[in-house]
Amino acid sequence: MRFDTSQQMKLGQQMKLAPRMIQSMEILQMSMQALEERIEQELESNVTLETFEAGVDRETLEKERQEAERADRENERELNVDADSNSADDFERLDSMESSYSEAFDNQYEASSFTRSSDYEPGTYSKARMAGERDAKMDAMANTEARPESLADQLLEQWAFAEVEDDIAEAGKLLIGYIDDDGYIRQSLEEIADTSPRDEQGKPLFAEATLAAALDVLQHYLDPAGLGARDTRECLLLQLDALAENASQAPGGSKSSLSDEDIERMRTLIADHLDDLVHNRIPQVAKRSGLTIDEIKSATEHMRRLVVNPGRSLVEETSPSIVPDAIVEYDDDSDTYISYLTEGRLPNLRLNREYAMMAKDRQIPKTDREFIRTNLSNAQWLIDAINQRQNTLLRVIKAVVAAQRDFFDMGPQAMKPLPMTQVADQLGIHVATVSRAVAGKHIQSPRGIFPLRKFFTGGTQTDEGEDVSWDAIKVALQEVIDAEDKKKPLSDEAIVKALKDKGIEIARRTVAKYRGQLDIPPARMRREF
Repeated sequence: MRFDTSQQMKLGQQMKLAPRMIQSMEILQMSMQALEERIEQELESNVTLETFEAGVDRETLEKERQEAERADRENERELNVDADSNSADDFERLDSMESSYSEAFDNQYEASSFTRSSDYEPGTYSKARMAGERDAKMDAMANTEARPESLADQLLEQWAFAEVEDDIAEAGKLLIGYIDDDGYIRQSLEEIADTSPRDEQGKPLFAEATLAAALDVLQHYLDPAGLGARDTRECLLLQLDALAENASQAPGGSKSSLSDEDIERMRTLIADHLDDLVHNRIPQVAKRSGLTIDEIKSATEHMRRLVVNPGRSLVEETSPSIVPDAIVEYDDDSDTYISYLTEGRLPNLRLNREYAMMAKDRQIPKTDREFIRTNLSNAQWLIDAINQRQNTLLRVIKAVVAAQRDFFDMGPQAMKPLPMTQVADQLGIHVATVSRAVAGKHIQSPRGIFPLRKFFTGGTQTDEGEDVSWDAIKVALQEVIDAEDKKKPLSDEAIVKALKDKGIEIARRTVAKYRGQLDIPPARMRREF
């Protein structure tokens, strides 16, 4: 065995991303809401970064502040209360001040300026706020909407009024904790009993029989009907029981629009033929149930008043709001679409002048100057990164709008194929930059709000050689199915032929894939009898 050492020279190229470049790409990829949060965090942590109102000069603001302070000093007057007198004059002056300044106190505004103490100590530089300032955090808390009650909290409030034995009441509380937002109990009673609290001997506090008895009461007590069901069939049957009970208890002995025969037919279909109904096997249902097709169709129409997720009626649906990053408007005079960013939501940022001067002041300790310089550098980088983000985003949006002019004129059926590489080559930037620029961004147009990524899509060519995007093909597929005879719906193969007649040639499996993406069932389930 021999050990050698040797020296070698190797020529190569490596590309390493600096931390600043990585952070710049993160800024570019942020949505408007995420960028607003990032700016707010930076304003809180970086004292050298400040906001300003566009069109307002800083010297003007400083002069107004000094004049306000001078006016306050001139109006000041020491209040001396003479113990030997009734002090009527002084108290009269207090009443006058209260009436004169009550409106000003009610409309306080926040103002801040950077101050420097004459007796300098390291770390003493801070924002000094004017007296009488309102607490913004307290105002935000006072104006915050109350948190909505959860489904479990609402059901527990209902269950508190149930007149049942103590063990059933406690078992009911336990079961309510297992009801999901759709209103179902997905676990079996055996599993719930095994995982329920234990007594001192280690035995479950609730036997399976107790839970079953509590569940039966729970299902017929909670509102809306269907809560606590363990599957769809049970959920629908519980709602049907409630409909039958309401019909029999209608005032004056009158019946609802549902007759006893309607209810019984619905019960038969739900209990014994639900799977066949879901798959639209109406002839088989008629053969096995003894009902006519007209009776089945009438019963299924009545079943539309039933819901498969009763819990959702008590749960507030919260969908995140979409903040468009840009607006596209049509200009009649130039017959063009104009794009501009919604940057008015972002605050105007700049470096604080006092801190910039302090960074050069050698009378300030070196450690403090280095701290200020670091924060100034971070603040300047953030400003530059935001400006670069806005510039790149606007360039990409303008290129997209120009390439998809037909979409804005005629709608989704006119969408053109647009690969990101085409926009990247046009703008002279990397395709990864385009991908980051469009990630999570939305534009507001005369046709609605769309994610920017929607306009980047592949496609194919028609028989006439015209480019057509996959989204346009989906629109054409939807039009073919909407126009079909519902008693003889088109198969996927027939849809392929119909699209070919329109000049669009795609495979049958592509039709099946797009049909699934559009939530369109197969032909046998679209058939109407």
